[in-house]
Amino acid sequence: MNKRTKVAAVVGGAVVIAGVAGGVAVATGDDGDVTVTGPEADRATQAALAATHGGTANSVERDSEDGATWEVEVTKEDGSTVDVRLDEQMQVVVIEGDHEDAGEGGSGGDD
Repeated sequence: MNKRTKVAAVVGGAVVIAGVAGGVAVATGDDGDVTVTGPEADRATQAALAATHGGTANSVERDSEDGATWEVEVTKEDGSTVDVRLDEQMQVVVIEGDHEDAGEGGSGGDD
């Protein structure tokens, strides 16, 4: 392999690595939380919907804010969106207005 081929291979490899790293950052969102599915996520969804007295669960993520283990984003029946943070035993830690909702003209306040 000549020097030009080696340089091209190194540059090409760096581009691939940068692309993969960027894709992972986009897939996990800007806050580092990762959307999850499965039986535990289903339990978190049920607990969050019970706490909000119904609605629609939009996403379930592993969480580390406010001492929580799970975060479930719920659109309530009145159209407002809240984040329900749950501990490992699926007990509510806090319910707060979704920050993204606040930026779109929603109240963003605690429920």
